[in-house]
Amino acid sequence: MEQISRADSETLGAVWGRLGAFLELHAAAEEAIFYPALLQVGLAAKRQAGAEAETLDAIRDHNEIRDAVEEAARYPVGGQDWFAAVAAANLANSDHMAEEEREPLTDFRRLAGLQQRHDLAVAFAAFQARNFAGVPAVDKDPEAYIREAEAGLPPSAPGSLNIGGLKE
Repeated sequence: MEQISRADSETLGAVWGRLGAFLELHAAAEEAIFYPALLQVGLAAKRQAGAEAETLDAIRDHNEIRDAVEEAARYPVGGQDWFAAVAAANLANSDHMAEEEREPLTDFRRLAGLQQRHDLAVAFAAFQARNFAGVPAVDKDPEAYIREAEAGLPPSAPGSLNIGGLKE
């Protein structure tokens, strides 16, 4: 985007529209595939609190990115306010990616087996391929997300995520 002339609002809008769709598709894939697996692996490894905290933070980050993308849509493409909203989305996404690399992805690599990581990568690629045209952007309540992910854990998963403990 930085290489596109600020006067070329048609190209800026087209490129930003696709980037915004990619951001949402990636977040939706993480929410459907990665974060439930992180919660399950964290629970099995008795690292429940860390997995919950990382997941709550990630869902909040996804909402912040969604909100910035939505904010950009409120302004004429190429204007000062539009560029400010695009910059906010870029910053929120960059912060989120840096946190993911330091925290949940590192933990998951340590706690999950190679086959599970492979299976999730294939599922992630398939999710993105099936939804190549994009998915609706919908903010999620982080605590409700964890409760729903907990309800979706297989019966063989040890323990409970005890979402109520987050309020303490």
